[in-house]
Amino acid sequence: MIKKVGVIGAGMMGAEIALCFERAGYETVLNDIKMEFALNGIKKQEAVLDKNIKKGKITEEDKAKTLANVKATDKYEDLADCDLIIEAALEVIEVKNDIFKKLDEICKETTIFASNTSSISITKLAAAVGAERKGRFLGTHFNSPASVMKLVEVIPALLTDAEVVDEVVELLASIEKEPVRVKDVVGFGLNRIFHAMYLEACRLVEEGVCSAEDVDKICKYGLGHPMGVFALLDITSHDLNLNVDKILFEAYGDRFRPSPQIQRLVDSGRLGRKTGAGFYDYNK
Repeated sequence: MIKKVGVIGAGMMGAEIALCFERAGYETVLNDIKMEFALNGIKKQEAVLDKNIKKGKITEEDKAKTLANVKATDKYEDLADCDLIIEAALEVIEVKNDIFKKLDEICKETTIFASNTSSISITKLAAAVGAERKGRFLGTHFNSPASVMKLVEVIPALLTDAEVVDEVVELLASIEKEPVRVKDVVGFGLNRIFHAMYLEACRLVEEGVCSAEDVDKICKYGLGHPMGVFALLDITSHDLNLNVDKILFEAYGDRFRPSPQIQRLVDSGRLGRKTGAGFYDYNK
């Protein structure tokens, strides 16, 4: 049974993935390359919990109980006895492979490895670990913002044991997520749908059909989405989305050709909320 969960990468995605397990009472370890980054991840969690307090969804006592379940660390050794480790590092295969190689040497043989990659082949990532671990390696792609969105894509690699997939699906249900099993293809299911939609939205703006603000209104009041596509892109960050677009373009061709508009935002340093500006200005 999975009782202790580790998360590698304390950015907004990793911090919120860890928070999902903490809220459900699981012992959780949040890791990053520097202790400063790991502690900043816990500060991000506190900000999410404080918003929930203001909305009357939880109490100060609930917040304290949740944060009591997490430990921040910059050492892989502190993850050695975790039952499940979810990697939420940079969307760069070399970075992820290096992490999994190190973990494979340190962790107990029963530990399940999972990647939160949004586009890289899980089978390709599983090549970084030894033969004994390949059956316990899979993808768990959380949807942003992870503390709110219920969808998690569960992606088996070629050699993943069916029992491991079932165990992870059951675990995700226990933290009130909606796991969906997806074949290991580039972009999986969610990103192939989302990127096709957002690239068409970019074309609408580039062609002068309507403004970014009006596209977001179409998404909210016409399609029933909780937020507009450009507001969501600002949250997920444009450098990440551009990298995913390039991976999808390489795999599928013209239908995922990266948007010049996104490239300009990245070139100008307007990466979204994390830099204070993207399609919208958050410094005002």
